[in-house]
Parts: sequence; C-alpha cells; structure tokens
Amino acid sequence: MPNRLARSASPYLLQHQDNPVDWWEWGDEAFAAAARRDVPVLLSVGYAACHWCHVMAHESFEDAAIAEFVNGHFVPVKVDREERPDVDAVYMEAVQALTGQGGWPMTAFLTPEGRPFYAGTYFPPRPQHGMPSFRQVLEAVASAWADRRGEVEGAAAHIAGRLSAERLLAGRQPPNSDRLDRAVRRLVQEFDAEHAGFGSAPKFPPSMVLEFLLRHHARTADDDALRMGVATADRMARGGMYDQLGGGFARYSVDREWVVPHFEKMLYDNALLLRVYAHWWRSTGSALARRVATETAEFLLRDLRTREGGFASALDADTQVEGRSVEGATYVWTPAQLRDVLGAEDGSWAAELLGVTTSGTFEHGASTLQLRHEPADGGRWARVRARLLEARRARPQPERDDKVVTAWNGLAIAALADGGAVLERPDWVDAAVECADLLVRVHLDDHGRLARVSRDGRAGTHPAVLEDYGDLAEGLLALVTATDDPVWLSFAEQLLDVVLTRYAHPAGGFYDTADDSTDRRLVRRPLDPTDTATPSGLSAAAGALLTFAAFTGSDRHREAATRALALYDGLGGEAPRFAGWGLATAEALAAGPAEVAIVGAAAEPATRALRRAALLSPAPGAAVITGDPADTMARAVPLLAGRPLVAGRPAAYVCRHFVCTAPTTDPAELAVQLRAPGA
Repeated sequence: MPNRLARSASPYLLQHQDNPVDWWEWGDEAFAAAARRDVPVLLSVGYAACHWCHVMAHESFEDAAIAEFVNGHFVPVKVDREERPDVDAVYMEAVQALTGQGGWPMTAFLTPEGRPFYAGTYFPPRPQHGMPSFRQVLEAVASAWADRRGEVEGAAAHIAGRLSAERLLAGRQPPNSDRLDRAVRRLVQEFDAEHAGFGSAPKFPPSMVLEFLLRHHARTADDDALRMGVATADRMARGGMYDQLGGGFARYSVDREWVVPHFEKMLYDNALLLRVYAHWWRSTGSALARRVATETAEFLLRDLRTREGGFASALDADTQVEGRSVEGATYVWTPAQLRDVLGAEDGSWAAELLGVTTSGTFEHGASTLQLRHEPADGGRWARVRARLLEARRARPQPERDDKVVTAWNGLAIAALADGGAVLERPDWVDAAVECADLLVRVHLDDHGRLARVSRDGRAGTHPAVLEDYGDLAEGLLALVTATDDPVWLSFAEQLLDVVLTRYAHPAGGFYDTADDSTDRRLVRRPLDPTDTATPSGLSAAAGALLTFAAFTGSDRHREAATRALALYDGLGGEAPRFAGWGLATAEALAAGPAEVAIVGAAAEPATRALRRAALLSPAPGAAVITGDPADTMARAVPLLAGRPLVAGRPAAYVCRHFVCTAPTTDPAELAVQLRAPGA
C-alpha cells in the first residue's frame, strides 16, 4: 500500500510513496507522533535527480526488514531539499559539524523537539570502506536512545547550542578594489593550470566565480582574471560534463579533466552557465561561447520547459533500463554503437572526434562524448550530431523533476532575458517573459509574498525563502533591460519590499527565512552567505537591490545592498570560490554600476544602434533601459525621467557613482563612456 507520501506534490517524495518505510512529511504531526511514542525522528533529505538518493532508497528504504525496524523504533520523515531549503540548510550544517563533510542523501536523527544528535549522508546496506551499514546505524541509535538517553540528550543540546549561534562574517564595508584584487590572486593560487577550474576532483562548474572574473577583467583589464575564466569555460564546454549532442551541462565532473560527469542536469547550473557563456561571447567574441550559450538555451527550452511556461528543476542522473536505475545510460556510447547509427566510416570518424574508445572513459567500456577541438568539417559534424541525437532519443530517457522552483526560474529568466538581448534572440526573451508571467500569476499572492514551488500550474504550500525573492527580482530586472517594459520594475519593487521588511538582519544583511515564516522546529533562523551551487539568498538579494537602485535612484535599496555586501569583505578574500556572486555584485558596486538611459523612438535606427552599443558593453552590472520621451510610462521610470532628445536626435545618458557624463548620440562614444577607467 502507498504510504503518506502518496498525497505529496513533490516528485521526490512521490518516488518514495511505495516504500515499506512508513514515511511522514515534515510537519507538526510527525513530531507529535515522535513525542507520543517517545522515539527519535529519522530525517532523510534528498532530491529527485540525486543518484545516491536512489541507491540508498533501493538498498535500504525498499528493504522490508529495514523498514520494519525503522517503523518500530523511529518516526521516519522524508524531506525534498528543493522544496524545504530551510530544513536542509540547518541539518546539513549539523552533518558537516559532526562528520566534516556533507551531501545527499542526508541522514539525521533528531529528538522529538527537532534537535539533531547523530547525522551522516549515505549509509550502505553492508559495512564497507570503513562505513557502518545502515542497519548497524539504526540499531546503535535505537539502543542509545533506549539505554543512554542522558548522553543522547546531552549531545543534542550541545549540537543545538553550536547551531543556534549567530554566524555573521560581518565587515564594515563591501570589498573594495584591493579586496577584489586579492580575491583574484587567491583564485590564481587555486587554479588548475593543467585542466582549468579550481581545486581537484570532483569539479563543479564555478559559474558565479566565472561571472566575477569576467566582471573583474571588464573593470580592471586584469589578464589573469580573463585567462582563468576563459580557460575554465573552454575546458568545461569541450569535456564530457557538457552534453555535446543535446546541449546543457551535467551537475559536476567526477575527475579533474572534465571527462566523466555526474549526469543529473540541474536548471540552476544551466541558467547560470548560459548567462556566463553569453557574457564570455560579449567580452571576446568567442565562437565557442556563442555556440554553447545557444545550445544551452535550446536545452532549457526543449527539455526543461513546462506546459505552463516555467522550467522544471532537473533531469535525473539515472535512467530506468529494464527495471534498473542505471547512471548515464542515456548519454554514453561505445564505438560499436556509433557505427551502428552512423555506418563504418562516419562511426569511426565520430569515435575519434568524440574520444570514444574501445576501453571506454566511463563504465562497462562505454565513453562520455568530448569535443576537444572544433571539427575541420563543420557540416559533417552537424549531420553526425543530428543523427546521434535522434538515435539517443530512442533510448530510455531520464525522469524529469517537473516542479517549478521560484529561485531557479528567476535565474532562468535572467539568463534568457540577458542572453537573448546580447545575442539577439528575441525568442529567448519571449520565453523569459512567459516564465515571469507564470511566476507572477501563480507564485505571487496579493500581499507580494511568494510560494517556493508550483507544479502543473498550482502553487505549493511552502513559503519562499530569501533566494526566491532575490533571484526572481534579478530576473525581472534583466527583463526591464531586455523588453524596456517598466512593469517588471514594479514587480521587482514588490519583491524587494518584502526582503527589506521581512528578511533584514539588524546588523546588516538578511536572514534566509522571513520573520513570520521561519519554522519553529528549526534550532536557528538560517543565515548563510556562501555561494555554492547557486547564489546565496544574501548575495542574490544584494545584487537585485543594487540593480533596482540603479534604475530608480533609491538610496534605501543601495544602502541595503551595500550593507549586505560588507559580509563578503572577509569571505571573498579568504574563500572566493564560495563567494562568487557576492564578489560579482561587489564588482558592479565598484564600477558604479553604470546607469544607462537611452531616449528615442524604439523603431528609429539611431535608437537601436545606441541600445545595441549599451547591451554589448561588459560594464559590470550595468542597468540599461530605453524609452521614448513621448511615452508616459517611460517618463515614469526614474532613470528615464527628465532625459530629453539631443538636438532632436536619440541620445544616451550614462551615470555612475552619482556623476553623469554628457549625453551622446554616437554609439562609439557611448561604448567609450561605458568602459571602466581601469580597463
């Protein structure tokens, strides 16, 4: 019989509805049951596209004997980390404090009050590699709860005390030019000169660090920043982590060389990277950058777009093959498979081009596809790629987690709007508008409050967190530039008003949860400024506040952004790999950011030429809007207000740091005005 999770809207929880484990969803009823039965809570946190979550589910949660023991000694609670990032954040910190590392699946044991006393990640069905089996862990915890309750309560109190302490890396000011230079020098030390990227295996796509490096180069002309950014983007795009047939990036590479990916494809990675590759093209004109940006956008629109116009969260790492979950089965090839699809001659040519060998680069003699150099015969490659992609579509496909997460859709809106404007793809901008319309209609209520997720056009019950407000506001502000429609500025203002009134920390910066929706069972109100797979809520909010201030001249929003960015003064210099978006936003602040008002009729060639010059400028975080002085709505935008034509001709006005240059009617002169003094 299906368990309680059958009533859930979460694709991840629904994956566990037929487990013999008597799962509960996170909530008052589960903790009340634990208190009534006087047993611990077994908390299991994961997400739908997680390979090792599937492995542990198959090995342990589908096992009848283990399920019987769990049901008899615990109240088991299953959480989708993508729906409840607040729960995930607090208990992941406990896992890291207890084990020195984290990841998913996350496994934690809690008192009925929600205090953790033991935690880990994946536990195997049998002892191996120095790890106890899951059954051994369960028996040991149950025994300790029954026979050594005082020790357990003491451990829970100690851990809760550590977690409840405030962690603000407060600085007095945002990172200045010297601090930003120091962050680049630190990245030089951590850069992999042989294979690019930072650190060793596994290697995650450092999308926000790449954005910081591109912005730093635009402001300072620092060659090291551009060299590291370009080399990393190049190697990622040519390796197996990038889908050479269908476009889009996998979650990470398990090796230093970017050969073998962890095959799940996440919306947030691809949205962030689409924007980076569009900006790389803008900075250098790289044909590879343009191609990868285009293919990644095509992947988003083809494979992740929902019927309602939003974007699904992820494609699974695994594929179901004859009733088994097989990682990467959709994507890997053998030389024989290439020949079967392409014939002997093209098959051999493709194997050499794509690094498909008889020994294989993955498992069981199969290889991931790499494109280490551009083929001399581009037409032949286009035909081969199309045939292989068609053949691959006939294979079993990975499942899609089709819930629409506000924050990640905000990132997608920003990428498609920004990339579409830069690369002259109005269809991308149209898709961004459609997605924004869905979020405004379905996720945003009459009080300006957001839901975290929706599915099939219906909003979920979980309230949004700070990253949802910050990332969506960022996307809406990118739409202001891409569409010149001030309605998106109004919606962004609504969201940022909630940030300022409900999320503010008295010392500066922001909590991750609102003051009226923080879960009372959590041992502390989450606040984490680190940028990991996505911008932290704090850096996302700071970036949106700064851009909104540039469009409107609002001192209140600029001051809030400045105070929030002070938290990156120390973190950015010491650990820049975990402060990428905070540093990128600090670059925008150091550069102004530029405020660009272009006045003129949209249909006039002179207006379009000025707008194009502004969009092609890499000025960090520039706020650009175009409007006709005769348009009442345009005059209502503060950045456009009081800006007349010059001698009857379209003109551009550039301001930064509260100082404006003379208006210009010349696109070349506009490009010069937007160039940073140090570049």
